[in-house]
Parts: sequence; C-alpha cells; structure tokens
Amino acid sequence: MDDMTFNIFEPSPEPVIDPAIDIEAEIDRLRHERNAIILAHYYQDPAIQDIADFVGDSLDLSRKAAATDADVIAFCGVRFMAEVAKILSPEKTVVLPDMRAGCSLEESCPPEEFAAFRHAHPDHIAITYVNCSAAVKAETDIIVTSSNAVAIINQLPKDQKILFAPDRHLGAWLSEKSGREMVLWPGTCIVHERFSERELIKLKAQYPDAPVAAHPECPVQILDLADHVGSTSSILKFAGESTADTVIVATEPGIIHQMQKARPDKTFIGAPGADGNCNCNMCPFMAMNSMEKLYVALRDLEPQIVLDEDVRLRALKPLQRMLEMSPAAAPATDLSTVHTDTAVSA
Repeated sequence: MDDMTFNIFEPSPEPVIDPAIDIEAEIDRLRHERNAIILAHYYQDPAIQDIADFVGDSLDLSRKAAATDADVIAFCGVRFMAEVAKILSPEKTVVLPDMRAGCSLEESCPPEEFAAFRHAHPDHIAITYVNCSAAVKAETDIIVTSSNAVAIINQLPKDQKILFAPDRHLGAWLSEKSGREMVLWPGTCIVHERFSERELIKLKAQYPDAPVAAHPECPVQILDLADHVGSTSSILKFAGESTADTVIVATEPGIIHQMQKARPDKTFIGAPGADGNCNCNMCPFMAMNSMEKLYVALRDLEPQIVLDEDVRLRALKPLQRMLEMSPAAAPATDLSTVHTDTAVSA
C-alpha cells in the first residue's frame, strides 16, 4: 500500500446534440417531466451550479438525497456521491452525467485491499471518509465527511482504537484535532496535493492581508500556512464572513463561483500550484460532467447508478450512523423512505 496508484480515465465523449436546442430550457423541461432534482457539488462547472436545485458539499448533498421526494436524482458530482444517493434512496433513479467521473481517493482504496486492511486491525473501528466506493463503505463502521468527522470521532470512547481511510492528510488533521492516534490508509487527493507551499508563500507575500482558507485534504505544509481549515461549506462561510477584502482559497477553484455570488464586493484567489497558477488544481473528475451530458442523462435516464443490494444494505449502516451522529442532523435525517428495517436485520 505504500505506492497508491490510480487511473484517470478520459471523460466520456460529449454527446452530439442539435445546436438549435436550448440546453438550459430542455434541462428545465425534463426536470419537471421526470420529477427530477438536480444536485451539484461546489466543485462543478458554474453553469451546472447555477441550474441545480441544490448546491452543497458531501454531507449536505447526502442529506438532500435522503430527503427529496423526487423520482429522479441527477447528481452532478462524482461517482461516490451518486452512489450515496442510491444507497439512501434505492427506489429512486439516480443518474450521473458521466459515469467515468470518479475520484482519486476512491481509486486509491480498492475494496479488496481495504477489507484486508480492516482484518489486519480487528480491534480498530473503521472510520471512512465519504470519498470512497460503496463497496468500501460496506466494509466500514462509520462514514464521515470533513464537516462532521471531528464531532463524530469525539463521540467515541477514548480507548477505542481507530483506523481511518482513505485520505492520509485528512486523517492526520483529524488525529491532531481530536487528539486521537489513528492507523491511516495512505491515499491522497490529487487536487489538494498539487498546491505548492513555495508558491503559496509568494502569494501571501503579495497579499499580506489576505487570509488563507484551506481544505484538510491538503498536505500539512499547506495547512500550516492557513488561517482557516475546514470543509467546503466551512471555507465558504469563512470567506463570506471574513473582514478581509481578499481571501486565498486552497481547495478546488469551482467553489469560488459561490463565493463570488455571495460576496461580489470581495476578491477570491485560488491557491497556486507548482507552476504558479491554480489551473492545475481543477479536479479532472468533476470536470467530466457538462451541461450537455446532464441534458442527455435526464433525457435518457442513463447512465444510472446500479448497486448490488447486499452491498447497498451494508453500506447503508455506516451512512446511517454518520447521519445519526452528525451535529444538528436530526431535522434532516428522516430516513423513512429508506429500507431501514431490512438494513438493520441484514
């Protein structure tokens, strides 16, 4: 497990669509005809964010997927997010605009290897970041997001041993914040690993009054330069509430679209990569989705997320524990539409 490798697949080809079609109007028409809801992660293209019914981070979108009464969920994000929607809402049709939109963290943690990792630590509770496959979730005790992980870990007995997967940088940050030692899976996010400590120091010198907001998937040398470390929703809140006129943002730059919408009076600068700009820090998986692919997904109800029912039921348990243990989760965790009775007995 020392050398984590993964495949970045080429995105699916852009569909051939009649240029006379008004894509936004057609998406809106199909949304109503299909009784569909469009969910978009903060890292999606701004056009997709603007047409979505709901824009959020992993926890927010997971809750929205569980609460929606839509017949169809069009999940504009990456595959593991759409899988969560299917796990929580098995009776709904869940489509992902590009099924090749995976995640480097998911790729770094193959289910068979994770199962062996768990079995090698039988006295440890397995806490897994939501950025993993349904098959890995099925081998997990509790799922967490960067929003709720510290609060969930702090609810565990002090003598409970913990293993954490798949992001070693997030795991190290959680270990520091909670004061708990953890056995860490060695995965990383290719986006957050690309931020350059050297270039960020230069940028801070250029904007000495600009605070840095960073995601905990970043390496520790980036987090050490940050004024605020938190989830995407936490970064968004910090950027809006900061009294500074300029904020440096060390996460995928798609989130800056929401910052600019909320605070057009401020300047938001993406943290640079090794080449001195932020372009290399765009998530290649998130970028696989497009307005055209979203239109086709709603039109054809393909590609669909299909999960083995045994895997779904086993993956549901740690997600339910996450929702139950998340701060202020009660109003949003009515899982009456989920097959919970079957899940409990599985």
